[in-house]
Amino acid sequence: METFENYITSEIFIKNSDINKDIRIINSFEEVKRKKQWKDEENDDKYENEKEIKEKCIIKINNKEIPFTYHYKFNEIGKYKIEYSFIGYLTKTDYMFYECNSLTNIDLSCFKTHNVIDMNHMFYGCSSLTNINLANLNTENTTNMSHMFYGCKSLKSINLPNLKNPKVTNMSHMFSLCGSLKYINLTNFNTHNVTNMSCMFYDCFSLINLNLYFFNTQNVNDMCYMFNGCDNLSFLNLSNFNTENVTNMSHMFEGCISLKNINLTNFNTQKVTNMSNMFSRCNSLNNINLSNFNTENTTNMSHMFYKCSSLININLSSFNTQNVTNMSFMFSGCKSLTNINLSNFNTQNVTNMSYMFSECNSLTSINLSNFNIENVIDMRNMFSGSISITKIILFNFNNNSFINKGFMFEGCNSLFEKYKITHYY
Repeated sequence: METFENYITSEIFIKNSDINKDIRIINSFEEVKRKKQWKDEENDDKYENEKEIKEKCIIKINNKEIPFTYHYKFNEIGKYKIEYSFIGYLTKTDYMFYECNSLTNIDLSCFKTHNVIDMNHMFYGCSSLTNINLANLNTENTTNMSHMFYGCKSLKSINLPNLKNPKVTNMSHMFSLCGSLKYINLTNFNTHNVTNMSCMFYDCFSLINLNLYFFNTQNVNDMCYMFNGCDNLSFLNLSNFNTENVTNMSHMFEGCISLKNINLTNFNTQKVTNMSNMFSRCNSLNNINLSNFNTENTTNMSHMFYKCSSLININLSSFNTQNVTNMSFMFSGCKSLTNINLSNFNTQNVTNMSYMFSECNSLTSINLSNFNIENVIDMRNMFSGSISITKIILFNFNNNSFINKGFMFEGCNSLFEKYKITHYY
């Protein structure tokens, strides 16, 4: 009997409702295309792995060999062992277990991946997976790991202690929607060629701690949504992050509701154009030091501090807003802010200021004397719900423009009467 040194073992649990149904046990990019009816002729050569998987894979279920198939009909409930043995080595494992949502365990300790260049979407949607052995995974030639564990919502830990991935450029969505994940060991991750980390830990709401001290981010240009929805992350050390090439930080920390402080003193934001929703709904943050932020190329700051309800102090003295066009909802819901110094703000290109200071309940006065609103077309509800404001200085507002944009107090039932504005210049 022929024995194989290159194989993967897995376990699958069949429920009563699964009996005699087509249960997915393996996949390929081409099979996904057929199933989803995708039209992606442009990328056919780039992702083609069906021939390689079919010709090199022998499948056994409970030690009984079966003809190659993407699906299998199980006729009894219970746990089954599946073994995938390979003749030769694969070069692409992208989409290999895509939406194999009945698999509960996967062991890759005997799987030879030294020739694999693409692992994107490899375990995407393996929603029942509770354990995965990656101890010997070789990624030295892999360039793409995007969406690799996306939607593995039952995984509680991922251990990648020996992973060396010097050629990887794409890690976007790598751990997205891993809602049960409490621990990830990324100690030996080599990220010096990675350009995309967008959504990398998106909605990992069970993560308590994340050690990224050894991350090299010098070539990353996209960090949008990177930590979005990490509800239980109470500490995040990014002091070694090199962000000199990042252009997109939108939604980066949105919904990190347990973070009380973020040290971003080493962040280089010179190339960042989008900061929208960057700290949105970080409602435990009480202080953010952004004194080193360079925002000269930023065009979008909408919702940047939206619902940072515990934020007491914020230093924006370094902000250059000359190119910003959207400031809508920027400070909306900052209920604890008692003062905002915007004396350095240049608003000459801003077109949207709607809801900019709405629900700033502790704000008693605000000085907007340097604001230029000539290009603003939307100022709806700019101060709506800011019930403590008694003084607004609008000295440099063009009278005609201001009259035409009078709806800036819309929704307040006449801000002056309802909130007893005593000074307005």
